[in-house]
Amino acid sequence: MRRALIVIPLLLLASVPALAQDPAKAAANQCKVVLENDHVRVLHWTVGSHEKTAMHEHPALVSISLFDSETRFTAPDGKTKDVQSKAGQATWSDPEKHSSENLGDKAGDIIQVELKKKPAAAMTSIPASEDSVTADPKHYKVEFQNDRVRVLRIKYGAGEKSVMHSHPANVAVFLTGGETKMTLPDGKSNAASAVKAGQVQWAGKEKHLPENVGGKPLELILVELK
Repeated sequence: MRRALIVIPLLLLASVPALAQDPAKAAANQCKVVLENDHVRVLHWTVGSHEKTAMHEHPALVSISLFDSETRFTAPDGKTKDVQSKAGQATWSDPEKHSSENLGDKAGDIIQVELKKKPAAAMTSIPASEDSVTADPKHYKVEFQNDRVRVLRIKYGAGEKSVMHSHPANVAVFLTGGETKMTLPDGKSNAASAVKAGQVQWAGKEKHLPENVGGKPLELILVELK
């Protein structure tokens, strides 16, 4: 019995490092979970000038920089990599483990869309004719895509609107603030809603006609799931 009492605490202690690799726990003052469901977890990082983060681990993800930044990533083996990001830039990362340091003289803000399990086909399949890039190439551009995501950059001028189109399940990250209005396939429109720069929204598969009803250009990154 005495031996069992010793072994159990040791096993519990052995599990602590694995738990500590979650960035929302390892760097709780810098990393906040802003959205989570069965398919994604979205993190908002705010790292001060020349501030470092603890060693942490990510699954595959899409990162969206809200401001220009320069970051030094350090792997568990001590190797470093310096990365410069422009405001609004979206990048893909495979699963990795690292700590980081903000090399800039200003605080850095970044949104990370971590991927969990793949959604069902019912959430991702849309007719090719309804695809946003096909239906409205003026406003929708593909930044990159792979077997897990397609990442779009969406830009609307003041007062501009799209045409009716569809999206699979997705995460929207607004790079600028403004006001939007959606018209649904039945012709009904929702009330104009205000969005802020850095705001994140989840949507299931949807069909709509968006419109920028604000007085300024609107830009966002849309991470569509596959």
